[in-house]
Amino acid sequence: MSNAPLMPKATAVWLVDNTALSFDQVADFTKMHPLEVRAIADGDAAQGIKGMDPISTGQLTREEIERGEKDANYRLKLSESKVTLPPSPKKKGPRYTPVSRRHERPSAILWLVRNHPELKDSQIMRLVGTTKTTIASVRDRTHWNASTLTPMDPVTLGLCSQIELDFEVQRAAKEKPADQAYGGATLLPASETTRKEPEPAPTEKQQDDLNVDAVFAKLKTIGGKKSEE
Repeated sequence: MSNAPLMPKATAVWLVDNTALSFDQVADFTKMHPLEVRAIADGDAAQGIKGMDPISTGQLTREEIERGEKDANYRLKLSESKVTLPPSPKKKGPRYTPVSRRHERPSAILWLVRNHPELKDSQIMRLVGTTKTTIASVRDRTHWNASTLTPMDPVTLGLCSQIELDFEVQRAAKEKPADQAYGGATLLPASETTRKEPEPAPTEKQQDDLNVDAVFAKLKTIGGKKSEE
């Protein structure tokens, strides 16, 4: 079977201490890297971890271990469990947050509100397991501890996974309407900038003034001719 045993590191500790299996065999059974198993044998890793007997838990048989000890190329097979547990129904509702992490939720909410304002309250509630009232108090700075809150990434705090956060952010981006792009001001074409505007037609008053000026100019011309004679 390809499934790893329960508590693989503790199982590896027990197999290293109580059997003559090779590092590769232990690594293959526990789905660990052979170098990590070697580090366990050298005392450089898994310090303080108590070994777990896979025989007592029904994950291995003594015969299977002996077969592996006799043949270094043999790969141990995980025993099938005789007890079948019914699948647990998926619960709907806010995410459960451990008591030790609950005091960090306001800091995570503040981080989400500042860095991802596109997220809805319902999405923040799913990510950090909080209430709408708490989100509103953090956003409005009316939270009882608002003066000392520091924005902290909920993934770093262990309140949600990076995959869950990315999913909610992408979902919010799809639901948000795209803003119309503004291309900015553009220069007018040369045909518009060099075009001469047509001169306005003279008004009736301007036409009368032109006629009077023409009459006086003609009279001056006639008077000048008579004086020369």
